[in-house]
Amino acid sequence: MKLMIASDIHGSAYYCEKMIEAYKREKADKLLLLGDLLYHGPRNDLPKDYNPKAVITMLNAMKEDLLCVRGNCDTEVDQMVLEFPILADYCFIELDGHTIFATHGHHHNPANPPMLKKGDILLNGHTHIPANQDMADFIYMNPGSVSIPKENSAHGYMIYDQEFIWKDLDGNVIDMM
Repeated sequence: MKLMIASDIHGSAYYCEKMIEAYKREKADKLLLLGDLLYHGPRNDLPKDYNPKAVITMLNAMKEDLLCVRGNCDTEVDQMVLEFPILADYCFIELDGHTIFATHGHHHNPANPPMLKKGDILLNGHTHIPANQDMADFIYMNPGSVSIPKENSAHGYMIYDQEFIWKDLDGNVIDMM
């Protein structure tokens, strides 16, 4: 399975559209969204073209392709307008012998990891900073943010196709993970 992984859209119609264009270009089987879909949160500036209603329309149109976990800015009222589930705090994904614990990162993160075994992957967003770190007991990965990247990182996403690749929204490879 080819999987595209993205996080932290924060209601940006501009970057949501670019993310969907990347998804189509990548021809991935599923798009895993790691939370914070519609609301920008009180600590973030408004992202470019902040328009949660447009994001709702774009994501609902591709609901069959989405796997999602809940971010700290996602609420039950968001679930009322989205036609796919977003309220799970985490999910497990088994890919090519890898066990992936996918979550947003505000509860489980490298400082507070879930129970994982050596070689398992903790995959989360939340920080808006891409990461690929061997934490000795597990591997920590973060695709960064689609709309509000931090620490001079690119507006990006990850692809899993037997290996992890981090790309910017134009499809340029940033790092092989």
